[in-house]
Amino acid sequence: MFNLDEEVRLFATNQDRERYDELATLYGLILSLDYLERAYVRDSITPSQYGPACSRLLAQYKTIMKLVGENVPSLEAFMTEYRMDCTAAAHRLEVGVPATVEHSSEDGAEAAKWVAETTQNFITFMDALKLKLRAKDQLHPLLTELMSGYTRFKASSEWEGRPKILHWLITLNQMRASDEISEEQTRQASPYPLSPSFFPLLT
Repeated sequence: MFNLDEEVRLFATNQDRERYDELATLYGLILSLDYLERAYVRDSITPSQYGPACSRLLAQYKTIMKLVGENVPSLEAFMTEYRMDCTAAAHRLEVGVPATVEHSSEDGAEAAKWVAETTQNFITFMDALKLKLRAKDQLHPLLTELMSGYTRFKASSEWEGRPKILHWLITLNQMRASDEISEEQTRQASPYPLSPSFFPLLT
């Protein structure tokens, strides 16, 4: 007969205990990120508070996903198994960068400086492809910098380049750190022209 006073053990070995601890950590990170996203949308926190906190949670998520390994085949599978209704966190984890980077912010007196920095970030990313850098952990930081600069401009949501950059951010973010993009993907990324249609402020 089942004894209600008896402690139920989830694990029998230290390895099992570590696995449950890692899954609990992942669960907590997703919840925390979901609360953070909703707080930002409601203006309960400022962008300057939100940005670093979100970046930290995203970095912790990437670390814990390396630890859980095959125990978590995908974020969607994990959230389904544990019945997590955290759509805001799921979107943020898919994109892989804070909302302050994904969406446009105000420009101002430093617009000329931002144009120069964004142009340089674009060139740096294209040079990386020409130098045959293919790994996710090599390209993702460069593309994040490019997206961060691009979205400083209010009108960037209407520019040709933004959905393309966002597409590649999501693609890279879904890869493991050591995974590499294919030659076909490289060809798709390489032809992006640094033109007025891609970055109108060059005109």
